[in-house]
Amino acid sequence: MRLATLEKATEEQRKLLLNHPLYKKIKTPQDLQIFMEHHVFAVWDFMSLLKALQITLTNTKLPWYPVGNPEVRYLINEIVLAEETDVNYFGKRQSHFEMYLDAMKKSGAKLNQIEDFIQQIEHGTDIYLVIASSDFPISVKKFLSFTFDIVYSNKPHQVAAAFTYGRENLIPKMFSSIIENVQQNFPEEDLSLFKYYFDRHIELDEDEHGPMALKMVEELCGNDEDKWQEAEEISSQALNERIMLWNGIEEAINKKQNIA
Repeated sequence: MRLATLEKATEEQRKLLLNHPLYKKIKTPQDLQIFMEHHVFAVWDFMSLLKALQITLTNTKLPWYPVGNPEVRYLINEIVLAEETDVNYFGKRQSHFEMYLDAMKKSGAKLNQIEDFIQQIEHGTDIYLVIASSDFPISVKKFLSFTFDIVYSNKPHQVAAAFTYGRENLIPKMFSSIIENVQQNFPEEDLSLFKYYFDRHIELDEDEHGPMALKMVEELCGNDEDKWQEAEEISSQALNERIMLWNGIEEAINKKQNIA
């Protein structure tokens, strides 16, 4: 019952996202490239939300001993399995982030920002310092900063809320048709990897990850009204950050189209 209340509280924001004007602006391969160059950071930091949940809700230390609710352990480990080691377009094991990078390369999108970003992270530079010193669009910076504020909150129910309502079930089916339309109008462009990524993401979210994520929020909040209230607030904030990210991408595409 409380889950239904949370769903109702975020309904309008989810509608805004699913009907965002950005989708109608994506008409050319160049528009898709701009989208990917922004969106890739959301694909990447999604894994940090996911791993934060796995670290908190399961035991990733040695020596091992059982931690937490077995049902929640199962839910998070199942999602990690698919997101980190799914089957790619060529039938090989790969994370969804790596699939996305390959799709970017294939489409001609620029990878210099995300590759430099990952390199700095691998070297152990503080994430907030990397974000602050970058030349990313402000919408991307705010999106990433919000994610890591949640990741480091040490409140699993809040992380689960941001993960579930800010990420899962937010890629509309219409995006696959947009990719197909661009491909038809520009047949020389091979967007097969990009289309596969979105088709696979949608399939998993609808059939498996979406319901699992909702169940996880329910299990973590339980009968604690304070946790449900916090989950609702974080869900709303996460959706607002996604809307702002979409606004930023739309603005970048508009600038390109005006220049052209």
